[in-house]
Amino acid sequence: MSVRHVAGTAPENLAEPRESGSLGRLALDDPGLEARLGESLERVEKWLLALAQDAGDPRVGALTGYLAEAGGKRLRPLLVLLGAEFGEPWREGITQAAVVAELVHTASLYHDDVMDGAPTRHGVPSVHARFGERAAVFGGDWLLARAAQLAAQLGPDAVQLNARTAGRLVAGQLRELTGPAPGEDPVTHYFQVIAGKTAALLSMSLGIGALQAGAPGAVTPLTEYGEHLGVAFQIADDLLDLRSPADVSGKERGTDLLAGVPTLPVLLVLDGTGPADAELRDLLAAGPVPAAAARRALDLFARSPALAETEAVLHRRLDRARAALDPLPALPARRALLALCDYVAHRTS
Repeated sequence: MSVRHVAGTAPENLAEPRESGSLGRLALDDPGLEARLGESLERVEKWLLALAQDAGDPRVGALTGYLAEAGGKRLRPLLVLLGAEFGEPWREGITQAAVVAELVHTASLYHDDVMDGAPTRHGVPSVHARFGERAAVFGGDWLLARAAQLAAQLGPDAVQLNARTAGRLVAGQLRELTGPAPGEDPVTHYFQVIAGKTAALLSMSLGIGALQAGAPGAVTPLTEYGEHLGVAFQIADDLLDLRSPADVSGKERGTDLLAGVPTLPVLLVLDGTGPADAELRDLLAAGPVPAAAARRALDLFARSPALAETEAVLHRRLDRARAALDPLPALPARRALLALCDYVAHRTS
């Protein structure tokens, strides 16, 4: 099924793949689950689009609703809904929890694109490219504040989970900004960064879904799964930056290289000593790759053993994510989460 729902579209065609920004098809073998997810995701989409009107000033609404209108995978809301399947998925507040997760994620994109200088997101100009850097930062802050307001209506557990996740996101972004401490292993630092920037929110999404559905016993396995899945997703994004055009990854190929982002393949090249990557190490040593050298760097990466090493790390993380689900009952939602691991595994191939 497709996870993305465009405003104004009906959920009856969920089995059909949507635009390139979607997750494609998940292996859902239960019509009831598919119907529940479709209806709930449609409500999430409408809620996200309506939130911009709450800003009061239409100019602010245009800023805060910009990426919601552009669409996206809606992975975090989907994970909230799947987490709720291990309890009572019809309970009040689950859709609202899904909106909270997507607002926090969207806020992180506003901030992250400023840091990376990314020119596009979801196939449109990024927020800072469209509205300016200062507006993008304040727009992200507005979304975080709105998420906190909605979480407060869900109760103290949701408030604590949202606050802890927002703190991890900010800490991850700060660690990325400051770089490794003197003597710190850059690869270790990389995993600490993505644990905060990416894994924290996937873990929160599953956990808040289970909590709102009254399934506290499912929280630990689901959040552990989310941590490993989040790391795998970021590694897959690292590979996509080097391999995939904008219509697949949602941003221009080589954006991270141009910005000097220390992705896992970059760090593995810089940590190596083999002659195969000697020229590539020289290009990467100064940080951001000059635009004139970007094509050459991408060509060298295509032949680098660092990509195979990165793929191996990706698959080990996915194995750990699958294993985390072992204590959970064999529900259709569990099979969907396993299928999501398969999606990530094939996403970069």
